[in-house]
Amino acid sequence: MSTNELKNRKRTSYPHLISHQTRWSDNDQYGHVNNSIYQHYFDTVINAYLIQHCGLRPLQSSSIGLAVSTSCQYFRPVSFPDGLDLGLRVNKLGKSSVTYEVAVFQSGDVEAGPAAVGTFTHVFVNSQSRKSQSIPPQLRAGLERLLVKGERDNNAVSKL
Repeated sequence: MSTNELKNRKRTSYPHLISHQTRWSDNDQYGHVNNSIYQHYFDTVINAYLIQHCGLRPLQSSSIGLAVSTSCQYFRPVSFPDGLDLGLRVNKLGKSSVTYEVAVFQSGDVEAGPAAVGTFTHVFVNSQSRKSQSIPPQLRAGLERLLVKGERDNNAVSKL
């Protein structure tokens, strides 16, 4: 995916959107949200979706997702007290892994592109042994709803 394609993404590119409020503590000494905070945003939208739409129960589920890779491209700053819209989609769904794409939009201007776009990969493991395992059916069904049309048929199944 080219940087220009990501920079021009619209909210409609993401099947799941949530509103999120920045906090005073998100800002760094330069007056904008610190780059490390974006990882918190990614974790928030992903895990909220898994809990609310895929049946994940972090303390009880036998299968949990462990983050194995993250990245982020920044296009413009946001800062407190900005409201945000966090968009979520699945770019790749494997046997035991999923790669999400998360976009951070500033609330209000629905025509503006994202302030940042990141990827986040989970490998699902047994919660006790931490050994890789297939994504459970209920979880997979929820993740499949986030595959963007046109990408479902071309979605490569990884070995992870």
